[in-house]
Amino acid sequence: MERTTNFNAGPAALPLEVLQKAQKEFIDFNESGMSVMELSHRSKEYEAVHQKAKSLLIELMGIPAEDYDILFLQGGASLQFSMLPMNFLTPEKTAHFVMTGAWSEKALAETKLFGNTSVTATSEADNYSFIPEVDLSDVKDGAYLHITSNNTIFGTQWQEFPNSPIPLVADMSSDILSRKIDVSKFDVIYGGAQKNLGPSGVTVVIMKKTWLQSENANVPKILKYSTHVKADSLYNTPPTFAIYMLSLVLEWLKENGGVDAVEQRNEQKAQVLYSCIDESNGFYKGHARKDSRSRMNVTFTLRDDELTKTFVQEAKAAKMIGLGGHRSVGGCRASIYNAVSLEDCEKLAAFMKKFQQENE
Repeated sequence: MERTTNFNAGPAALPLEVLQKAQKEFIDFNESGMSVMELSHRSKEYEAVHQKAKSLLIELMGIPAEDYDILFLQGGASLQFSMLPMNFLTPEKTAHFVMTGAWSEKALAETKLFGNTSVTATSEADNYSFIPEVDLSDVKDGAYLHITSNNTIFGTQWQEFPNSPIPLVADMSSDILSRKIDVSKFDVIYGGAQKNLGPSGVTVVIMKKTWLQSENANVPKILKYSTHVKADSLYNTPPTFAIYMLSLVLEWLKENGGVDAVEQRNEQKAQVLYSCIDESNGFYKGHARKDSRSRMNVTFTLRDDELTKTFVQEAKAAKMIGLGGHRSVGGCRASIYNAVSLEDCEKLAAFMKKFQQENE
């Protein structure tokens, strides 16, 4: 069977080696006589999976384990939009936001239900085509500053993170573990797994232990972070298979050079596609400003909707899917997460050049 090249924004491509290992272990995991999906989340067999996933995250991301808790939750990043203000936004404080796209908008809308909010900076007027400069002089007494590290729809990404005088919270759903970051700059990092970490169904939350001490007591038990910390993410039945797949993806990442190597590959992959756009004499036009371009989601437009439709159809016929852009931007989008190879990107670039030659 010829594999289809997956440029979907999410759920995204998974490493073939990971899928093959999961396939091999699907019916009999570690000679248990059961699938990992059938194991009790209280069993020693599953406990080993759970702890391996945590330890690999700590190792690969350089997380100061003595200072941070790692949680495996459900509900996606979308539930975090509500849990964060529910637990940490008090009446006398304000949650500050840097608006860089649709996911920032969703996080802000949920936070408004719980307390005061403020937009510190935004690029909305330019259809979120860049990461705005941030003046943090007015946020000193805020509850926290929320950012979205990478914007899948608009194809922009923070190149450097702000030095925030208040707790810094980041939705890193679409670029976590795609590059080196200094975890100690953040009080909370959260992200759905379905871009770089594994299949959909599990959300990773990395939270500074000292910040947890300020948690609101009047929150339903299952929505309190402390509940899940105390239970090691086993308060209710966790998404065991998704966590197992997460552990396999992390293992694959480690075997393939870790974050240093994947960051280098991601830079090369993005350069292949951005060079194709920049050298097309306007046939392809990038949406994101060059200083804000994402290494995860390459967004571009063609001259009209009909040509875009043809591009997407012909790409699909060439076994490349997921290239249709979001309606907010139009055009096309190539999501090139960790499991998408350099060869996949070179294949797409060659297709783009051929398509231009045939349609100029």
